[in-house]
Order: sequence, then C-alpha cells, then structure tokens
Amino acid sequence: MELTFTQIANRVFNQAIDDYHVKDSIDTPINNPYDRESIENRLYLKCWIDTVQWHFEDIIRDPHINPVDALQLKRRIDQSNQDRTDLVEQIDSYFRTKYSQVQVLPDARINTESPAWAVDRLSILALKIYHMREQVNRTDASPEHIEKCQQKLNVLLEQQVDLSTAIDQLLEDIEAGRKYMKVYRQMKMYNDPATNPVLYQKK
Repeated sequence: MELTFTQIANRVFNQAIDDYHVKDSIDTPINNPYDRESIENRLYLKCWIDTVQWHFEDIIRDPHINPVDALQLKRRIDQSNQDRTDLVEQIDSYFRTKYSQVQVLPDARINTESPAWAVDRLSILALKIYHMREQVNRTDASPEHIEKCQQKLNVLLEQQVDLSTAIDQLLEDIEAGRKYMKVYRQMKMYNDPATNPVLYQKK
C-alpha cells in the first residue's frame, strides 16, 4: 500500500531528529540524505532547522548565559526563523505545482492555512514527542514527573494522529478540487530595512 504524505513526512522528521541527536550539537553540519529536488529533502531540512532551533531555545533560557553569547544566539534564532519560513514556502510551492492541473469545483472552499503550515506544525509535534519521551525515560526524575510527562506524551501522540489525518484529508480535498490553495508570502516587517523603523531611521 502506498504511503500517505504524512506517513512519509513523519518518517523523515523522525530520521532528521535522530540524526541530529547522534551528536546533539547546534553546530553539527546537516547531512541531508535525500535528493535535492525531492520533497523528502525539503522535509528533512525543515525538521533539521526546527530541531536545531529547539536547542537554541533551550540554551538561550540559561539564566547564567553570557550576554554576548546570548546576543549571538539571538541572531542565529532570527536567521533560523527566516530559514524555517522560507522552507514552508518551498513546501507550499511543491503542493501548488503538484495540484496545478486540478479542476477546482464551483463550490470549493479555502482552508484556514496552507498545507505546508500544517506540515510545519507536524514537524514541531515530532520534536515535542521526541523530547517528551526523553522525559518519560529519565532515570533521575521522580515518579510524579515521569507520570505527568507520560500523560502529556499520550496527548501528543493522539494529536499527531489527528493532525496527520487532517493534513492527508486536506490534500485529498485539494486533489479532488473540493478545496483550493491560496498562499500568502511572508511579510515580516522587522526583517526588512525598509519597514523596520529602527533600521531605516538610522540610515
């Protein structure tokens, strides 16, 4: 039986997360195993960026972090956020190309978000599951902590099934013309020297 899109995506996400944690270092260079033109390549890169940023966010919350290091890390987080958004747009471009020949039905409806932004949430969810499972498997934590984390893990796993189902159903609807895609490109004003007043007022 052919795998659904989210079955492929979840498998790639888990692979990226596992590969990162071999060294568990934010400076580990990516070694994307998939062909550059494949959707798996984009999914792997997307989850790798998310995984590195997850650890950026852990590190920057250290109350004893050196302020200079914190500023440098904040710059890396900003760039990571931009890269993440760029990847979402690339994944949406893949879907737009794939379904470009679909005949949209007269009563077709639009979705609240594009498929790729839902896939973005699925990638983050895979990370939450990985790290919550880490907490469940700790041997230095109290039984109460482990039980609380197990309950959270159960919810996350249920959420993963639900979100995966919803994404696959959305793609089925788009392919059948029952829903249509509309993509709005990013308009992050603070990244643009022409729209961030702190930047353009210093020219």
